[in-house]
Amino acid sequence: MSTEHLTRNARLDALAATLREQLAEYGCELLEQFGELTLVVPSERLLDVCLTLRDHEALRFEQLIDVCGVDYAAYGESEWETETASFTGFGRGVDRDPELELDDPKRFVVAYHLLSLAYNRRLRLRVHAGGAQPMVDSVVDLWPAANWFEREAFDLYGILFRGHPDLRRILTDYGFVGHPFRKDFPLIGQVEMRYDPEQARVVYEPVSIEPRVLVPRVIRGDASAGSDPSQEPGDA
Repeated sequence: MSTEHLTRNARLDALAATLREQLAEYGCELLEQFGELTLVVPSERLLDVCLTLRDHEALRFEQLIDVCGVDYAAYGESEWETETASFTGFGRGVDRDPELELDDPKRFVVAYHLLSLAYNRRLRLRVHAGGAQPMVDSVVDLWPAANWFEREAFDLYGILFRGHPDLRRILTDYGFVGHPFRKDFPLIGQVEMRYDPEQARVVYEPVSIEPRVLVPRVIRGDASAGSDPSQEPGDA
């Protein structure tokens, strides 16, 4: 094992020990995977934890790199079960279970990526925001860079940030309905738009295309062994 690898592991262990010591009272969970640390923070203690991470002399995470939302509905379920599709012709891509766990309190997560310039350390925070109406506290007062990141998570996932000074959409159109990165948002969208020359403006209309799910072509075995690579799923 290289000296650099040993040094990196030692630095990671030192940071983990400091986090456990300084944040013991907040009920956080510390995870280590792939040479990275993830701190799972109770939503009600988010601001206390973030303030400690930013200002404590042993931590000094002065810079917020990113804030993003995650939708864990149907997490771990593959849309394309190609191994079974090669025999039956169809997978979950066709017979998709419509009953997603939309109200799961752990459905939505907000992830924060922090950087300590003083110690050259990185840390990820993860906070469960809830299911039906996801909401966490805004960290704009601690890291002003969170302003647009939180607006993006609100726009795409519908996650609300309590105390944000100007929480409005930032990527979608003014009259957009829904949140396009949610797992239950239709892939074809809600409406389509076009320019109407008679009205001299852009108009919105119901989606004109039919919703469908494409089944991938599955090649069975080696073509040189006598299989037909042109077979479509369901031909076997």
